[in-house]
Amino acid sequence: MGVALKPIDEISGDVVDEAISIHKNLGPGLLESVYETVLAGALMRRGYRVDRQVPIDIEYDGLSFPAAFRVDLLEENRLLLEIKSVEQLNKVHAKQLLTYLRLTNQPVGLLLNFSGETMKEGIRRLVNNHNSPQ
Repeated sequence: MGVALKPIDEISGDVVDEAISIHKNLGPGLLESVYETVLAGALMRRGYRVDRQVPIDIEYDGLSFPAAFRVDLLEENRLLLEIKSVEQLNKVHAKQLLTYLRLTNQPVGLLLNFSGETMKEGIRRLVNNHNSPQ
C-alpha cells in the first residue's frame, strides 16, 4: 500500500508559509535564483521532495523538443512553482505558468513574486482547467 498523498491545498499552504517567512527575513530585491534556492531548501527541510530547474520536453506534430523549457521548482512531482522577482506581475507571467501546467498535465501552480512590499500581494494560485482536478 502506498503512502497517502498530502492534499494539494496543504502543500500549497506550506509553500505560502515558507515564502512569507523568506520574504520577511530576506526582504525584496534579491535575484530569483536566491529565492528559488532558499525556498527549495526550506521545503525540503519540511520533508517535501523538491526538484529545481526541471527540464520539460515538448512534443508537437510528430516532432520532439527536449528541454524546451524549465520549471523553477516542482514539489512532490505535482505542484509547479514559478519564482519571480519583478516590480509587478503581468498577465504574461500567469500565461507562462498556465502553459507549463497544461504541457506537464499538472493541476495547480503557484506564481510567487518576491519583489513586492509584502509577499501576500505577490502570490497567485493558478489552476489548469485543461486537467481533471487531483
